[in-house]
Amino acid sequence: MADPIKDQAASSEEKDTGAPQGASVANETAEKNEQAATNDVDAEDLAEAVIEAEAAAIVDNAMDEVQAEAQAADSEREAAEWKDKYVRLHAEWDTYRRRTKEQQEVQKQLAAEKLVSSLIPVIDDLERSIDYAENNGETGLLDGVRAVLAKFVNTLEKDGVEVIDPKGQPFEALEAQAVGTVDDPSQPDETVNDVYQKGYKMGNKVLRPAMVTVTTGGPKREKPEE
Repeated sequence: MADPIKDQAASSEEKDTGAPQGASVANETAEKNEQAATNDVDAEDLAEAVIEAEAAAIVDNAMDEVQAEAQAADSEREAAEWKDKYVRLHAEWDTYRRRTKEQQEVQKQLAAEKLVSSLIPVIDDLERSIDYAENNGETGLLDGVRAVLAKFVNTLEKDGVEVIDPKGQPFEALEAQAVGTVDDPSQPDETVNDVYQKGYKMGNKVLRPAMVTVTTGGPKREKPEE
């Protein structure tokens, strides 16, 4: 026969045992829901971070492209400016060179005109000397030619021409050309003995060296003190 008291106790134990199990399940469910919610929040944050990073990368790429295009535009503009400067400089140089050449031609023409104008009176004197000799004989012709020659040389000297006539002077190889030697112990060695043909120079430039003979056999010439 069943014992009602034992059955009631067993039933009470079952109830006591079932109550804690239901609470544990509820707690576990709550924790899982909270964890899932947390995971959902983390996933959303991660997605937002990824989107922001991609957006920042796109913006950076766009800025780099803009800067590259700006630099390319600046480079093209600078290249165009340098090209324009080069073209202008080249044109100015051509103009300067042409003007300089024209000025040189004008100066040469003016110098030639000046020289010819100064020699015309000498030609007139030569013609007068010839005419006088033809009409009056050769008397006085030599004096007339000498006068014309002196006038001619004077005209050249006014234009900067110097006559090289080094007779009795030390031989200077830059202004004279030795065409022979003369044995003369009475004169210092390498002295110009005679001038066969005078030379001419303008400034430091020798137009034509003098043709001379030079002495040998004499004492050595003392070197000038520096």
